[in-house]
Amino acid sequence: MELLHVLLAASYILLVSFSQSSSMCQGKTVPYMTPDVTQISGRSFDYIIVGGGTAGCPLAATLSERYSVLLVERGSSPYENPFVLDKRFYGFPLFQTNEFSSVSQSFISKDGVSNLRGRVLGGSSAINGGFYSRASDAFVRRAGWDEELVKESYEWVESKIVFKPELTKWQSAVKFGLLEAGILPYNGFSLEHVEGTKMGGTVFDHDGRRHTSADLLETGNPDNIVVLLNATVKNIIFHKKGTENEKTVHGIRFVKSDGNVSQTYEAYLKQLENSGSWGDVILSAGALGSPQILLLSGIGPKRHLKNFGIPLVLDFPEIGQEMIDNPSISVLVESDPEVQLPDPPQIVGIADDFKFIVQGLILPISINATIIPIAIKFAFPASKGKLELNSTDPRQNPSVEFNYLAKEKDMKECIKMVQLVERVARPKSIAGFLGKEHYSNSKSPRELREFCKKNVRTFYHYHGGCAAGSVVDNDYRVHGVKRLRVVDGSTFLESPGTNPMATLLMLGRFFHKKVGGIKEMVTEGNQLVQSKMFFIPQLIRWQLDVKHGKRFSQKHLEGTKINGTMFD
Repeated sequence: MELLHVLLAASYILLVSFSQSSSMCQGKTVPYMTPDVTQISGRSFDYIIVGGGTAGCPLAATLSERYSVLLVERGSSPYENPFVLDKRFYGFPLFQTNEFSSVSQSFISKDGVSNLRGRVLGGSSAINGGFYSRASDAFVRRAGWDEELVKESYEWVESKIVFKPELTKWQSAVKFGLLEAGILPYNGFSLEHVEGTKMGGTVFDHDGRRHTSADLLETGNPDNIVVLLNATVKNIIFHKKGTENEKTVHGIRFVKSDGNVSQTYEAYLKQLENSGSWGDVILSAGALGSPQILLLSGIGPKRHLKNFGIPLVLDFPEIGQEMIDNPSISVLVESDPEVQLPDPPQIVGIADDFKFIVQGLILPISINATIIPIAIKFAFPASKGKLELNSTDPRQNPSVEFNYLAKEKDMKECIKMVQLVERVARPKSIAGFLGKEHYSNSKSPRELREFCKKNVRTFYHYHGGCAAGSVVDNDYRVHGVKRLRVVDGSTFLESPGTNPMATLLMLGRFFHKKVGGIKEMVTEGNQLVQSKMFFIPQLIRWQLDVKHGKRFSQKHLEGTKINGTMFD
């Protein structure tokens, strides 16, 4: 009952403190947030970002430096929820998984494995373990990213919301357990993805407060960002004009997350004749949300869309393919009464040429009990699955199958994982913290295979569905569609580094600095040319008779207009 008393007292203090201020941080200027869909309906923006998650928030903040941005989040704000922000409540949001309003939404894959997705401003960065570690240099090179710009973008994130943790008693034991199991060398504190044992960064500060990706909105221009909460995007709106092979996005259609799905609202992109932004709708709704929205919008496999009565916009069989989750195996043990408070991971072991990632943490299983998983994931599975629609209701989870361990190669790696995690749990530095084990060590290869089949779990690092190359190009543009991009983990071909959070945070910043910088150079270059050698003509009488009241324009428009001239 000691844990119960501590947490109830902490909850009371936090509820009082949060009721005194609903802003992100006192003294900070924050963007306008509203759950009122009628305030947004009918308005136009340079950019519309669908999903206020790990990548969406830094992306919105960076774009707002020059452009107007609408950020649409299907969940609520994290700033009045102590179960999200306080480290002592780490893991508790994982139990609040009702269908339409909880900060985490549960789903079960067709493989029968329970899983979760974030449904709150900040996305998974608001409910995960907060462990921060960059992607490997090899991952960055394979992605074709500018390494210097990637480094600058990581550093920008780290200067805002990343901290060096103070090791708890349990995490110190995990460190020695990993080293005794042979996961060497010890690399100390490092944000790099290096083989051996290390201490990573954390988004929990020294007062135990979680800093999510939503905090990065403070760095943007508050006059240029509008955050719409509790709104779920139903589908993308397209211009009626356009060729059969290439469509142009006009805006989005959305519903209240807790409302009637037949009552819809719309928001639009500013048109090029009224804005020089070249703006887009950017899907940042995650590995489940982004492919789901494309399917609901009529972009996907023709036969599948026909089954749900969705009008075809673009036959795109690759949407929803390449779904990958990292298989995980855990040693689950009841925690010693002395270490009952929840404890997120701070130490990680990276072994066998970066294939295996090992962590130890303490998770609540009820208000007054915790459990210790020593968990290991396989970083590069060969088995892949797919995502399809379950319903045309955008608030419901799609159907997803990951095909865990379907490839024999993955099964062999799972057997190695079981053997490694048992070695980590065996040293004296770990054993003193552990109570009764939930399973006995397996011996024979056959027993190990059966154990893997029955006990494979998720590490919550699933990705794919809008894979880079087959669905989006190097600038994250969806093939065959103008003014539509996807910037999130659905584009990943593998999970980066120890976990994807750091790289998704970086990607939100990196995307605009990479793509937006090109746009700014073109725009500024055009303005320079126009300022030096471009003039508005004085119409002669005959030209006045022809124009019939049309206006001067620099743009290529249908109809009659006045062109510029290089004659002064």
